[in-house]
Amino acid sequence: MKKESIYGLTLDQLTAWLIERGHKKSRALQVWDALYRKRITDFAAMTEIHENCTRLLAEHFPIETLEEHVKQQSADGTVKFLFRLQDGNLIETVLMRHKFGLSVCVTTQVGCNIGCSFCASGLLKKSRDLSSGEIVEQIMKVQLYLDQERPGDRVSHVVVMGIGEPFDNFVNLSDFIRVIKDHKGLAIGPRHITVSTSGLADKIIEFADSDLHVNLAISLHAPNNETRTRIMKINRAIPIEKLMQAIDYYLDKTNRRITLEYILLKDINDTKEHALELAELVGHRRNLANVNLIPYNPVDEHSQYQRSESESITGFYDVLKKQGISCSVRLEHGVDIDAACGQLRSKQIRKDAKGSRNPEREAIS
Repeated sequence: MKKESIYGLTLDQLTAWLIERGHKKSRALQVWDALYRKRITDFAAMTEIHENCTRLLAEHFPIETLEEHVKQQSADGTVKFLFRLQDGNLIETVLMRHKFGLSVCVTTQVGCNIGCSFCASGLLKKSRDLSSGEIVEQIMKVQLYLDQERPGDRVSHVVVMGIGEPFDNFVNLSDFIRVIKDHKGLAIGPRHITVSTSGLADKIIEFADSDLHVNLAISLHAPNNETRTRIMKINRAIPIEKLMQAIDYYLDKTNRRITLEYILLKDINDTKEHALELAELVGHRRNLANVNLIPYNPVDEHSQYQRSESESITGFYDVLKKQGISCSVRLEHGVDIDAACGQLRSKQIRKDAKGSRNPEREAIS
């Protein structure tokens, strides 16, 4: 039976696990420090901790379960990792360099079932959720890479915008967030963590009621039901009216700003009329909302969609600004290394399938 990584335990869970087996609470703090501050990846190397404890942990938990399969480095400093999981599946994780710090984009599922018709992540359907440990370990792998390549650099920001729908893996997502923001470990501030959802209304409400207190981004991508249903099949089940009700609940409950993500697709959702419609949709929420305009990264398998012209992007932005809507155009990263989310993974799976038997291809066929 596959063992789950110790990275999947929150500090409270690790403490309870050790106390049940006769160890003191202080022992859990020592282990936590060794994992996240000293970043030791072998229980036997935790020499400051009693051998009885480290041997017990080694019997029940692995530390590392991800293996680097491919690494791509961009001229702009972006690094895209393709990790192989214990079961042979592949996932993507991306390190991005910003003026404000180092950000990591993590994956939460193997594949995606949301079915956005422009997205590379959904080219391969979801085969399973990632465990909380597999999500945490993506951060740890990147941090260990930084420790080796640029000592002193640290992951300061996290965006949960990789492959999969995070809110479709809500429990593991929640544990992941609790691990990485714990002040005794990685200590990534709640305001430096952003979760993106395609719009699972009930989970947005649950997220608002939780104790996570991190940022929320909504993949909106259209200002009306007709256009959104055309490009995002989730809109059939959760139309914009229901989504906006959940957003209103979140805003009222948390009083935290949200980001509305909007990928601009040529001649689909990028006209000035669309911009005016979007401004009207944001409406009274404008004081707690920012629209993030995203230039589209073309995907070979979705050739029906093209990047909006630069004039259209500028015009869309100008209309929103004139309507009093806070907005920005996302700075692009890694355009020379399969920039679209899921693009490297799907390309590598096709390559592996040509060369040899591939367990992931078989699992999802």
